Amino acid sequence: MNEKTVLSQYVYKIVATLVNHDIVDVVISPGSRSTPLAYAFAATPSINVYRQVDERSAAFFALGLAKAQAKPVVLVCTSGTAAANYFPAIVEANYARVPLIVLTADRPHELREVGAPQTIHQPNLYGEHVKWSVDFPIPDAAPQTLPFIERHTVRAITTAMAVPYGPVHINVPFREPLLIELEDVALYSDFTETFSSELVPTAEAQHHFSTLLRETKKGLLVIGELPLGTNIDFLWSFVRALQWPVLIEALSNMRAAVPSDCEDYVITTYDALLKDTAFKQTVMPETVVRFGAQPISKFLTNFLAQSMPAHYIVIDESPRFRDSSAACTHLLRAELTDWLTLLPVKENEHDVAYLTKWQQAHEIASNCIKAYDAEDEGAAVAKILHSLPNGCDIFVSNSMPIRDIDTFFLATTKDVRIFANRGANGIDGIISTALGVSATTSRPMYVLIGDLAFLHDSNGFIATRYQQAQLTTIVMNNDGGGIFSYLPQAKVATHYEDLFGTPTALTFTDFARMYGMQYDRVVYDEINTLDWHDNKGLRIVEVMTNRADNVAAHRKLWAQIAEAIQ
Repeated sequence: MNEKTVLSQYVYKIVATLVNHDIVDVVISPGSRSTPLAYAFAATPSINVYRQVDERSAAFFALGLAKAQAKPVVLVCTSGTAAANYFPAIVEANYARVPLIVLTADRPHELREVGAPQTIHQPNLYGEHVKWSVDFPIPDAAPQTLPFIERHTVRAITTAMAVPYGPVHINVPFREPLLIELEDVALYSDFTETFSSELVPTAEAQHHFSTLLRETKKGLLVIGELPLGTNIDFLWSFVRALQWPVLIEALSNMRAAVPSDCEDYVITTYDALLKDTAFKQTVMPETVVRFGAQPISKFLTNFLAQSMPAHYIVIDESPRFRDSSAACTHLLRAELTDWLTLLPVKENEHDVAYLTKWQQAHEIASNCIKAYDAEDEGAAVAKILHSLPNGCDIFVSNSMPIRDIDTFFLATTKDVRIFANRGANGIDGIISTALGVSATTSRPMYVLIGDLAFLHDSNGFIATRYQQAQLTTIVMNNDGGGIFSYLPQAKVATHYEDLFGTPTALTFTDFARMYGMQYDRVVYDEINTLDWHDNKGLRIVEVMTNRADNVAAHRKLWAQIAEAIQ
């Protein structure tokens, strides 16, 4: 058997194993050492190949694909720093629990640590930020090699998809020559199928949980960003049965299309309400049940820690449950499936007056937010949300955009999905992740992002030169880092602008022209003049705002809400 045949069988065995497990989306960045893998994926008709020359953006693009579909996506790059550029997205995937299968091509073992070009130490490159890592053997004709790589590819897939989801890393060394067979290649995998089991709490755990719920008079439900693929109908059934106030974060995607018989329990203004000390004292819960990740709202997190509920139950599929405030008293390890609908909680003795306090305060805060008309980013976000079409997706950057969404995206009958990268909360890779999400759906996609985050991932748009894309990017341009204006650093004028404000004095007219994008530049009063349904191709809407005005207006709104609820 010649070298070309050996190499071909090796890489096609990897591809066949992935296809056999219904993994067909691959994001490839060009490079020499990854040639065998790139050719094998490109030559397989059932594979969807996406291209991006910037590895950092490529990894975030793959993250978006995986996030939208709740299934693994493959990344392929060459050796050296190309693999290191995947790191930010892998960190995000790890903490956000998104399945990625990272294939890094490498130099053969004899070229490692001897000064060979484009060679770094790649085995276990991502450390504890992946669920599992393996360094594959060099392709050879030994009878043990193909079974080894097949079963370890299966192990990578099942590890990525075992709850909680996450990234895995396969390092694949190749010797030259790197060319493979491209015609008359039959894919075959000896490993037939894998089966997974659902993570359901034991009967004893369910009994204990339902007993706590039935005996609670003042209870709160908190719903954060949910695990990928969660069927929210099960959660709505639980809300319906329990009839407690439910504090719903925008990233849960349960603020949109709220069932009519659950509307009375939904509280979306909790961040504004919990800024008021007097109100907090009147709504201290005795039991809290949290589904999904920790909420964005720092005020909600602090409230739950300060209230010290007798029972704070976190329902999480991972034993590494998320509890940064150390307030949790119970962990119920489970996936959110139909067991929730079978709990006997309808006879719970909840305090109706407690629910009424939340409802009345929520109505007051909602009215204040709806009437809010200051010329700042928050009011601009509210106007934009009102204008966007039904059936759209919004990808939200971290820092101020996600916080404005949390405040101004009230419960709605519209079908709107909200996405964000909240695993590590960075501003990197936002455009690329949004493009990845958008690539899987025919729904209009809008990105809400600040000017610095836009600049941070402007290379993400390179991907649009290789595959079709539809994306409207709304840049809230306050010329710098707006979120720092709300932090203590803003009170120290010395070095503030140089170190935190970091203005660039850039606008994006020429950037739009470079990519052939439609471009609109507006101020607050002009937002309603735009056709927000025009979402064909690529578009930038630049909304010019002022950092100082934003802070003053936001604080004025919070004061109005606090005064009104008193």
